[in-house]
Formats: sequence, C-alpha cells, structure tokens
Amino acid sequence: MAATASRFMCLRAPALRSVRRDNVRSSHPTAIRTFATATSEPSATDTTPHRRPTRFNDKLDTGPSFSEFVGGGEPTLTPEDALELKTAMVGPKGNKKEITRLPEWLKTPVPIGDNYKKIKSDLRGLNLHTVCEEARCPNISDCWGGSSKSAATATIMLMGDTCTRGCRFCSVKTSKAPPPLDPHEPEHTAEALSRWGLGYVVLTSVDRDDLVDGGAHHFAETVMKIKQKAPTMLVEALTGDYAGDLEMVRTVAQSGLDVYAHNLETVEELTPQVRDRRAKFRQSLRVLGMAKKAKEGLITKTSIMLGLGETEEQLWDTLRELRKVNVDVVTFGQYMRPTKRHMKVEEYVTPAVFEMWRQRALDMGFLYCASGPLVRSSYKAGESFIENVVKKRATKSETAMADTAREIAENVTP
Repeated sequence: MAATASRFMCLRAPALRSVRRDNVRSSHPTAIRTFATATSEPSATDTTPHRRPTRFNDKLDTGPSFSEFVGGGEPTLTPEDALELKTAMVGPKGNKKEITRLPEWLKTPVPIGDNYKKIKSDLRGLNLHTVCEEARCPNISDCWGGSSKSAATATIMLMGDTCTRGCRFCSVKTSKAPPPLDPHEPEHTAEALSRWGLGYVVLTSVDRDDLVDGGAHHFAETVMKIKQKAPTMLVEALTGDYAGDLEMVRTVAQSGLDVYAHNLETVEELTPQVRDRRAKFRQSLRVLGMAKKAKEGLITKTSIMLGLGETEEQLWDTLRELRKVNVDVVTFGQYMRPTKRHMKVEEYVTPAVFEMWRQRALDMGFLYCASGPLVRSSYKAGESFIENVVKKRATKSETAMADTAREIAENVTP
C-alpha cells in the first residue's frame, strides 16, 4: 500500500524542469540582460534615415548580367585570331580526344529579354510550335529579342512538332505515326500573328507522309485564315516536297502566299547522305519549278548549308540548276551539328567565303542572296528586302491593272 501511495504522489508532483525554472527566477528577481558596451540613446532631433540591411538581391542586381557572366569578359580578338580554329582535349584521363572549338563568329548571345518571354508565352498559350525552338536555331535571341513584337520574327511550324522523315542534320522529333492534325491550328495561328501585328511572317511545317495530301490543304487553309485576319501581312511558306505531288504544291502556291520557299539543303552529290531517302534533289527542283508556274509573280526561295563536305564545283552546279527553274532568292548558312547523333561538321566556313558566294549568286542573276555563318532560310535579315520587293511588285501590278481598265474604258466610250 505504501508503494502504491508513493507512486501516486510521484505522478501528481510538479515536473522537475518546472521546479528548477521557478527556483532560478525566484533567486534572481531583478536580473536584466545588458549590452557588453554602453550605447547612447538616439536623440529626438536625429533625422539620419535608417537604411534597411543589404540583401543578397541587391548585390546580385549590381553584379554582371547572365550573358556577361557566361561570356567571361574575354578581350576583343584580332581578325587573325578570330578566324583561327581552336582545339581542346576532352574526356577522362587516359582516354582524351581532341575536338575543335566553336569558332568565335558562330557564338551567339543567350536568349533573354521581355519580348523573348512574351512571344514564347503567346506561342505556348495557343499551343503553337516554332522551328526556331525545334531546330535549335542560333538566331533565336536576335529574331525574338527585338525592341517590339512588330520588329520580331518567329517562324511558325505547322502540323505539330513531329516529322515523319529523319534527315541527318535536323533535330526535329521523328515518328512514323505522329499525332493527328489540330483542326483549330489554322485559326490559332492567324489569331497569334494578328496580335503581333507583323508585316512579314514565315510559316513552315514538318513533313507528314502519313497524310494523303501531305498536309497541303491544312497549310493552305492557314495561309487563307491569315490573309482574312490581316490582308496586308506578307506570308512566306517554307514547305516540304509533298512526296513529289505537284498538285499539292500548286494548292499551297495558290493559297494567297507571297513567297514560296523549299530548301535543297545541300548539293546533289551529298543529298542521299544528308537528307531523308525520300527527299531527292531533282524532286525539290520540280517543286520550286511548279511553284513558280502556279502563280504569276510569286517569289521562290531556297537555302543551302555549307560545311557538309561539298566542293566548289558542286556549288556552282547547284546554282546553275536553280537558275534553270527561275528561283529568285538563295541563302547560304553554316551547318551546325545539333547533337552527337547527327552528321558531324566537315568544315567551318569563314565569313569571307560566305561573302564570296553571295556575290557570285547575285552575279548569276538571283534577285537576292543572304549569305553568312548564322544565316538560315527564314532569317529576318533577308525578309525586309523581300518585303519591299513584294510590295513594289504589287504596286506595279495594281498600276498596270488600273491602266488596262482605263484603256478599256476609253475604247468603249464613243
């Protein structure tokens, strides 16, 4: 019984910590914490503003930008040094291999800026794709980062982001059975472009060999929707070859577009190694020829990559073949390997060589030629020129029609 009572009393007793804490408080009733050094009380007349403590964000804002940080603040190179290719040893110890560094003239800034973010947000909101992103274009910072949307360029990629072909230079996803077409895509595309208020727009698409018409009617519908919402907007269409079906080429060419583009990509001798086996050099020439015949005054355009191992004579032959089918515009750009799974770069062509081929193309009678290491088929550098050419041709056509109508009226008048 005593053991039971003792245990009962222990359970009801105050906790040991509470007892100790109470004892400490009672033994020092007047204990006050003080500073180690004396401090003076602030005067009532002290008007010095109190600055808030410096934060990490403040230091970050005053530091270098992200692009400056990545660039490393390297000194300006002389022309000789800039054109010199540098090498480096990479890999684990004992198994290192030599690689060629990317030349200075091919390095581009990191994509940043409010306009870049706005365009990307608009595209994602309407579930649209761009070849700028899918093909990892090096000019995306330049094209999307303009001072305003009207100064920017984005090449819209129609019919999804998955291609039925597997060209050895292209980083776009491939599949034998891509997802079905989005029936709302033409309307969404026209809506997005009308929001931006662009004067010139480029449309392209993946190849869709799984469709009976290759997606030609879908492409044509998109062009017509754009023209309905923005009649003054100039439209360039960069299309596939529609498996050689020239009637589909005619359908797109007559949809209301202003520039018809189809890329040869490389010279005839390298086509089997560079492009998908279903894409043929002569077939592409027939596509460009049909587009020219389908609509009077239509500008035709193609693009060729350098650095794949082509020879000078092969390039001459390619330009001659293009002139035979009356192609108006040609562009030259450096092939850049997207990943290690793609074809390797055989040569980094210098800016001087690109300038040489630009002059040669103009001497052969091409209306316009954009040529440079970073030039791509839809690069905005050439679009302002083409835009002016199209507008001048339209003005001449309207003037000619007005003159004809006036002559008819004068002849009819008694």
